[in-house]
Amino acid sequence: EWDNNSNSSFGLIILRRFCPCAVCFAEREKQGKNYIPIFRKDQVTVESIKPVGNYALGIKWKDGHDTGIYEYQYLFKLAGESKVEQK
Repeated sequence: EWDNNSNSSFGLIILRRFCPCAVCFAEREKQGKNYIPIFRKDQVTVESIKPVGNYALGIKWKDGHDTGIYEYQYLFKLAGESKVEQK
């Protein structure tokens, strides 16, 4: 639940597609905004989620990828963009 009392939920593919780590960000920039990656099952299976301080979540994916720090502000923005994408 966000400060404005709204709620958001995310599909795992969306979270992995928009991983904020430097490697994933660079790949999205290189491929362009219409880039839609194809993931293996282990790339979109969560092994663990842990809080990072009081400002973010760290997600460890089953394939070992764990460098993305999903700041709450980033997730809030992503939630708004995901709603627009789905319409």
